[in-house]
Amino acid sequence: MNSSLDRRSLLRRGGLLAAGAATAAPLTGTASATAATDPHHPSGATELTTRDPLVEQRADPCITPPVNGMYYMTGSVPEYDRLVVRGAPTIDGLAHTRERTVWRRPESGRTGGHIWAPELHRIDGRWYIYFAAGDSDDETRMRMYVLESAAADPREDAWSLRGRITTGWDSFSLDATTFEHRGKRYYVWAQREQGIDTNSNLYIAEMSSPLAIRGDPVRIAVPTREWETRGFAVNEGPAVIVRNGRVFMTFSASATDANYCMGLLTADARSDLLDPKSWSKSPEPVFTTNDNTGRFGPGHNTFTVAEDGETDVLVYHCRDYREIEGNPLYDPNRHARVQRLHWNDDGTPAFGVPVGDGGTALRFSPLDAPDAYVRHHEQRLRVGGAGPLADTQFRFVPGFLGPDRVALQSVDLPDHHVRVRGGSLEISPYQDSDDYGRATGFVRTPGLADRRGVSLRVSDDTYVVHDDGRLTTGRPRGRADRERATFLLG
Repeated sequence: MNSSLDRRSLLRRGGLLAAGAATAAPLTGTASATAATDPHHPSGATELTTRDPLVEQRADPCITPPVNGMYYMTGSVPEYDRLVVRGAPTIDGLAHTRERTVWRRPESGRTGGHIWAPELHRIDGRWYIYFAAGDSDDETRMRMYVLESAAADPREDAWSLRGRITTGWDSFSLDATTFEHRGKRYYVWAQREQGIDTNSNLYIAEMSSPLAIRGDPVRIAVPTREWETRGFAVNEGPAVIVRNGRVFMTFSASATDANYCMGLLTADARSDLLDPKSWSKSPEPVFTTNDNTGRFGPGHNTFTVAEDGETDVLVYHCRDYREIEGNPLYDPNRHARVQRLHWNDDGTPAFGVPVGDGGTALRFSPLDAPDAYVRHHEQRLRVGGAGPLADTQFRFVPGFLGPDRVALQSVDLPDHHVRVRGGSLEISPYQDSDDYGRATGFVRTPGLADRRGVSLRVSDDTYVVHDDGRLTTGRPRGRADRERATFLLG
């Protein structure tokens, strides 16, 4: 390997020879999911695995929705020489199971170079893997290909290479995905286009079969904003989720170091998805490096659903460190991670921050204001109000004094914990002192007014209570007081 070679520089190489129409397509898995809740959480909130990372050194991760009770996962391996699939009945189980190598690159010729960004889809009872491959004499001359399998289990040795997916011109192309919407199947990918001074843009086309596209590619996104052009002008790694009357398409931008981030395209679900005017781009990135949580360059995501069959899950990769020696392409530690995808009141996805190590990221809603969340704002805790998703996320961690005590850690400021000061609640940085340990310690009990929730006892009969948008401490007496001291977890 030429360690001085950067993936994006390859987009500037090679001819842009006119080619014919296109060829390729994938599948979406559907199956019943098992309910999964944690009995230790009285709210019954869905317990998505908190294993972080889920799988080490698997970049561009793709986890299918459950198919016949099984999740399947693929991703890029650091050697860029093969395609792998693993399967398990739970998302967490994917961390433990052995993976199978289902296809290896040939020693010479087409597809004999780097193998990048596989996606696994089930379409019309068959499995398809869409991936990008270089040639043996030019390992990064990336073009798009598709494998097909008629086996019920994609780990079975039943795959055949069905050929290349062509797109109207011959140039660097990669990161294909597919989705079905309103009776049509679409193919979305990243490609370099002659005459446009970028490294890759996003394109969409309807599919005539899982192996081919129909008609001409339609360009729907070009990297033009500052956050899309750090290091390289890149839009790549599209992923689609359809919710709340809209088609949301995430994509990744900039160089594959700590600048790597995710943006969002949105289209009305009733619009013509092949009309570029149907798509609008987020003015700012929606998921970025976070120094506080120690997660760098998050991106190239897919979506799946948790074991309850309802909770949306964001699947992505990122590194645990900012500084990279040499070419980021050959740094192997882009690890596969998962976290819950939330939704804003206006129906748009709320990504938050890459949550980092720790237990489940929870949101607290007072029983007397169940549609509002506890959030930190300028160090104080309040209920309701606008602000980032991450301001509303906390974790239970062991308390710093007393065996029966827990503390509440801020997700986006992990060195900060909820503490009582003068009868009010705030978050403050950790201090190695008895006073801090006492002020941040709570006894967690089933909810005083509803055992599906939790209550936090400060001392004796004093609890954390909601008081007109503020969090304070008080002694619950009647039913209304007990509701103000009960919090639902989400």
